[in-house]
Amino acid sequence: MRGSGTPHAGDAERGTLDKAAAENFPVAPFFLPRAWRTDLMAVYGFARLVDDIGDGDLAPGGADARLLGVSPTDAEDRTVLLDAFEADLHRVFATSSRPGPRHPLLRRLQPTVRRHALTPEPFLGLIAANRQDQLVARYETYDDLLAYCELSANPVGRLVLAVTGTSTPERIRRSDAICTALQIVEHLQDVAEDLGRDRIYLPAADMKRFHVQERDLAAKTGGASVRALVAYEAQRASDLLNEGAPLVGSVHGRLKLLLAGFVAGGRAAIRAIAAAEYDVLPGPPEPGKIQLLREVGVTLRGKR
Repeated sequence: MRGSGTPHAGDAERGTLDKAAAENFPVAPFFLPRAWRTDLMAVYGFARLVDDIGDGDLAPGGADARLLGVSPTDAEDRTVLLDAFEADLHRVFATSSRPGPRHPLLRRLQPTVRRHALTPEPFLGLIAANRQDQLVARYETYDDLLAYCELSANPVGRLVLAVTGTSTPERIRRSDAICTALQIVEHLQDVAEDLGRDRIYLPAADMKRFHVQERDLAAKTGGASVRALVAYEAQRASDLLNEGAPLVGSVHGRLKLLLAGFVAGGRAAIRAIAAAEYDVLPGPPEPGKIQLLREVGVTLRGKR
């Protein structure tokens, strides 16, 4: 069994980590110290896999389910998979080294957890967000959406600060604003894709305010009301990025460049949405590399 399972384990691990290149923000860029890159990729691997479980985007073949000890009959049950993933996470934090985590991405995470004395809470928050996705498909108010982002996005920024040894209450507050903004931007880019999963992350109260019905989001292109709603939510995300941007100036060296990349990625994505005249329904507007580099420069100079 071990011999036949090893290739699948490696494929599952590589398939998840390879998705880092497609993110809106840099995950573990080359200019960071090797130790930071290793630890940030370990954190990313966890976050990406739990999202893939919650979205039903695991690689075909069931390798991840087998690695987590889930039977073939339950391999498509996202709740069962999330429960198994959480059980494997607890093995990461167990004081005894045996039994260790089953999934290779969690085995990769374990040294990072120990090096930086990370706590389970941010990881459990990401799992809780994906459990919520199985139960909640609509958000009534913007505050409801912010509460979801507290679970789905903010833990990632807190983990970056913890891995780099730069956590302070003020930096965490700024980081939370940036991460929430990035989550909102991603939701705006993925309105059509999310609707295909029967999820809507545009607050219902805002949809009502702009006279947008759910059927309007299923159109091939956005009408005036949909575009006005997207513009409104994009401005909220932009305001959050501006609130969080002083985080960049509070650190130094290569970490400053990394955090500038996070902020710039969000700003460039918002500019791409604006350039598409806020019509996100044909597909996610994507920023170009030149626009991203321009936003990095603006962010490093502390300008909006």
